[in-house]
Amino acid sequence: MRRRLLISMLAVAIAAVLALGIPLGFVLSRLQVDDATQALHHDALTVATELNQRHLAQLPVDAQYAHQLGRALYGRYVLIRQNGHVLAHTGIWPGPRDYRSQTVGVGQGNNPNAPLFEVTVETDDSYLSGNLTRELVLVGAVALAAVGVAVLLGLLYARRITRPLDELARAADRLGLGDSSPLGRRYGIQELDRVAEGLDGSAQRINDLLSAERDFAVDASHQLRTPLTALSMRLEEMIASADYPAVVREEGAAALAQTERLADVVGQLLGRARRTSGGVPTVASVDDIVGQQIVEWEPAFRRRNRRLAIGGEKGLLAFATPGGASQVIATLLDNALVHGAGTVTIRTSRTRRSVVIEVRDEGGGVPAELAPRIFERSVSGSPNGTGLGLALARTIAAADGGQVVLVRPRPAVFALFLPHATVDAEEQPAVAGPA
Repeated sequence: MRRRLLISMLAVAIAAVLALGIPLGFVLSRLQVDDATQALHHDALTVATELNQRHLAQLPVDAQYAHQLGRALYGRYVLIRQNGHVLAHTGIWPGPRDYRSQTVGVGQGNNPNAPLFEVTVETDDSYLSGNLTRELVLVGAVALAAVGVAVLLGLLYARRITRPLDELARAADRLGLGDSSPLGRRYGIQELDRVAEGLDGSAQRINDLLSAERDFAVDASHQLRTPLTALSMRLEEMIASADYPAVVREEGAAALAQTERLADVVGQLLGRARRTSGGVPTVASVDDIVGQQIVEWEPAFRRRNRRLAIGGEKGLLAFATPGGASQVIATLLDNALVHGAGTVTIRTSRTRRSVVIEVRDEGGGVPAELAPRIFERSVSGSPNGTGLGLALARTIAAADGGQVVLVRPRPAVFALFLPHATVDAEEQPAVAGPA
């Protein structure tokens, strides 16, 4: 087994070195050629531009000046032409050997089809082959070092591979007997660590399933309480208005809407427990969402001699899951009804990327010690509170790409940020993320 492991690692290392080294050598050679070509082109362009600028400045451009410019390019053969005639040349011509050449023309000469100054820069390829050889030697040395490291690692792993097998087998037996405590050990060997991680992952999934069932029971009981309370209120209104058939029909329609929203909430909670999406975000009218909440919650505030008001911009569109934004606003209104005081105002506005729905009241606000943790689970300002409403509201908003924040603790101002949506001429939504 030790020998097979060593051979396998060596084969993988050699294959990786070849797979990377051959393309790397080709890329290095192309880079050297491109760099040499660009350097020659830059030199030729520099000389041609200098000659043309001197000509435009009406300064004399003679063979002596051109010769001085050419000599500045050390190790290059430079040929300068003016109007097609040789003006000067410097350096040693590479001759019939392998060489590289670049020609650049600048300026308007007597011939409209030819440039005023034409500069040709040439050099042999000896320096190019020398640089490429040095880089290939370096790549080969790195490849040999990688193979040597692979051999050492193979020997090390082969010596250590048999020791933790018994412990992994015992951990698997414990998991089969119902003990979900994690193994919590790693051995530095990839294959064995994967087995250990698999056992720990199975134990963690078992614990997560049990925890998810408990959380779902708590979340469902709390999340169903708010719409059921509103539904009870509407039914009470129906009973109180039994002598007026039109009012009965209106209240019955409102109760039916609450029942449908209750079904949506149950579906979202079930989807959350199964790790599936609670709905598909669509373009929704903020006025409709807020108006629905005003209709549903106004009787509850009126019975407590409190007022529910609305203000801000009209005609705003937001990108949200049907029922999700309504549930968040309902949670904020319930929070203001139970913990707040005075008039509760729903104010809508818009930032560059988001639609903002604020819920503010005139009560004492959020205590300073609770403000940083107000969205945490089990944190409540009331002894009888569950501390789940705001945490669930933030979770529902985040599923739509939005956010619920505490804008001001005293008096309390909560804000729901939703992605702003617009509709073009073809009724296609264009959505921006939250600010």
